[in-house]
Amino acid sequence: MTTSAERAQASDPTQLLSQLDAAKLAALAGKVDLAALLKAAAGMNDAQLRQLSKALGLGQSSKPRELPAPDADFFSLMETLSLEQQELAAQVRAFMHAEVAPIMNGYWSRDEFPRQIIDSLRPLDLLRRVWNEDGTRKPGATVTEGLIILEACKVDVSTAVFFGVHAGLAFASVALGGSAEQKAEWLPKMLDLQAIGAFGLTEPEGGSQVSQGLRTTCRRDGDGWVLSGQKKWIGNSTFSDFTVIWARDVNNGEVRGFIVRAGTPGYAVEKIQGKIALRIVENGLITLDECRVPESDRLQAVQGWRTTADILKLTRAGVAWQGVGCAMGAYELAVKYAQERTQFGKRIGEFQLIQNHLVHMLGNVTSMFTLCLRLSEMADQGVMQDEHAALAKVFTAARCRETVALARETFGGNGILLEYGVAKHFADTEAIYSYEGTNEINTLVVGRAITGLSAFV
Repeated sequence: MTTSAERAQASDPTQLLSQLDAAKLAALAGKVDLAALLKAAAGMNDAQLRQLSKALGLGQSSKPRELPAPDADFFSLMETLSLEQQELAAQVRAFMHAEVAPIMNGYWSRDEFPRQIIDSLRPLDLLRRVWNEDGTRKPGATVTEGLIILEACKVDVSTAVFFGVHAGLAFASVALGGSAEQKAEWLPKMLDLQAIGAFGLTEPEGGSQVSQGLRTTCRRDGDGWVLSGQKKWIGNSTFSDFTVIWARDVNNGEVRGFIVRAGTPGYAVEKIQGKIALRIVENGLITLDECRVPESDRLQAVQGWRTTADILKLTRAGVAWQGVGCAMGAYELAVKYAQERTQFGKRIGEFQLIQNHLVHMLGNVTSMFTLCLRLSEMADQGVMQDEHAALAKVFTAARCRETVALARETFGGNGILLEYGVAKHFADTEAIYSYEGTNEINTLVVGRAITGLSAFV
């Protein structure tokens, strides 16, 4: 209850005026008639005076309000995961900020992969969080793998692509298609990052239709095989220890897989130049000119295209996670920029249109995160189908594209400068949108599943 002394103090003009900030008073005088305001104040009761005092900022601390840290996990989905998974995400996050963020712009500008980070990655032992020594997957492996990709992509998508090609496509090829002897030779070295793998499926004339139009051929010749053809967009291939090459047998049309070791005669790699996306990834154009591979390096357990499709289904969820991480990283950069950048005397985060951008972005990343988390749970439970992975890829790629565009727009002209971070996300999204099945092809996969009718030509 207010005492009589407090009421007297609140109604005493001298006490009120003593609390006024001269600068604020001068600013106020430019907007209102102070004489009229004081005259009106003389007739106010206690409650009205307190309201006026609050409006004028009297007696309030000049300490600026502490703003919330940018956080793309608005629904605290990370907290629904195991402590082990949360700790892993934190470890990858710390690695990316300490080892990759300081150097990535330089390597992006030079179209080079920072190979020294492979040594720095070894202590994290990431592959053993996903795979067992025998090539089987650990419980919850797809969720765990998704978290690794998400945290990497929040800083740099290219680092996640390196991991995905080696730990996903190449490792899965040996794990699913290799003999016991091949697994024993390669899997331990791959788990330790002592041998780096690449995956050669896409061809210069065959992206979306490669399953039907595989032009690289293999033919049996004595105790070995002869491979001829080209592969394009093959990540890691410029420095990998081996590349898994998929080819069609000229004798029976069967799809076969081969471990082609670096330095094999007839095997050449040319680094692709001039990319605007994923510039840190070293993609190669591989030429196989009568390349001879021993029978012992043919993946013995491959069962035609079915094995290839199983590998792609396994890794498509990872590409969907790339979209989530890339969009989250762009969103958090945009929030931080909006809190700091001033225009027209205000931080741009105080403008309604900027807040509209940020809320739209946050809705996108929240729905993307939720979708991929459920997709990965389905994969780990063994119930995920091709159409589930395809829908996740379609949705996350499209929403990522929209989100990074809004983030770049939030930065205005600074959004096209590499130093601000969002430009790299903006460019990398274009690759996410196109690979592991274009959005158009994945849309038809889902459409076929929900209608029972195929729209493929």
